[in-house]
Amino acid sequence: MGRHSIETVLGAVVLAVAGFFVYIALDKADVKAVAGYEANVAFYKIGGLEKGSDVRISGIKVGTVLKNRLNPKTYEAVVSMSISSEIKIPVDTVASIASEGILGGKYVRLEPGAAKEYLKPGGSLSKTKDFRSLEDQVGEIIFLATGGSDKGAK
Repeated sequence: MGRHSIETVLGAVVLAVAGFFVYIALDKADVKAVAGYEANVAFYKIGGLEKGSDVRISGIKVGTVLKNRLNPKTYEAVVSMSISSEIKIPVDTVASIASEGILGGKYVRLEPGAAKEYLKPGGSLSKTKDFRSLEDQVGEIIFLATGGSDKGAK
């Protein structure tokens, strides 16, 4: 009987320690959504950008992707973001989708412009750079390396 109670207590201690480590990891990972004002941006393609992805300026997290949807008229991917209320985004800011590495996730990169007017809550950014996937880039390199041309294309 004594052995079972020791195993039970030891198991409870292991679970408590594991729970503590999970709490610390989530607290330090900064995975919670950024509260602030909403902004939208339309892209030709978003390449796997997901809800909860970061929005960054100069590598610093300033927002979170709230949702992605398809504009049924233009067939563009519209990304809704929450931007920290402390950060004022110039209206001529350029938005692009970047990758955290070959195996990493995607995030929205904002490159602030020089305009004196700032984006209003619920506003949309109009300047974007198209997302280029790894497959697109490899295909372009192969095309250039082989001296490819459109002569054989039909």
